[in-house]
Amino acid sequence: MYDLAPVLPDVEVNPGTNLLVSGPPMTGKRRIATDILAEGTKQGDGAIVVTTKDSADKLVTEYERLVPDLDDKPFGVVDCVTKQRGVGNAENTPRVKYASSPVDMTGLGIQLSEFLQEFYETRGIQRNRVLLHSVSTLLMYSNVQTVFRFLHVFTGRVQSAEALGLYVLDSTAHEEQTLNTLKQLFDGVIEVEDDGGEPSVTTVGVPSASN
Repeated sequence: MYDLAPVLPDVEVNPGTNLLVSGPPMTGKRRIATDILAEGTKQGDGAIVVTTKDSADKLVTEYERLVPDLDDKPFGVVDCVTKQRGVGNAENTPRVKYASSPVDMTGLGIQLSEFLQEFYETRGIQRNRVLLHSVSTLLMYSNVQTVFRFLHVFTGRVQSAEALGLYVLDSTAHEEQTLNTLKQLFDGVIEVEDDGGEPSVTTVGVPSASN
């Protein structure tokens, strides 16, 4: 089972669960998803972040503040930003793999699969957590049908690897029909809103491990 501490400390979900973390801008959605990811990293779970908004360098720096001994942990980043911006080094390393842009969903999926295969099959890490930040960026570059097909495959890979998937979405940036279409892909939704400047989990549609 995967616990959702420190955000939902009393909730556990089954391996292979995919959760959407949804809310308006500036409500701490990414931090909530990252905290759940980091808690697993501290316990020895593998962690893979697919970033469509921030470079791998920035992401690793921020994650190291949450997990100071990160060098000793199974951690990987799929960076869809650096090559598109044309700045910095974009050569694959054991920790960071690059896709050409958020439009390159095929490349993104290949890099994710390589990390999952390395962690789960090669290194024997049975528990892995995956964070995609963010679905909204994918929708900026591609239509909902393309993103749906991609996420259908993505969530299937997470399920097959018995991992935990977390997917961040800006709930106010898309039409209701788009949101309803995409929500079909997920086992549950963590809804977040601003509570006096602090992120607040207001609605949780998350299947417990006993279900």
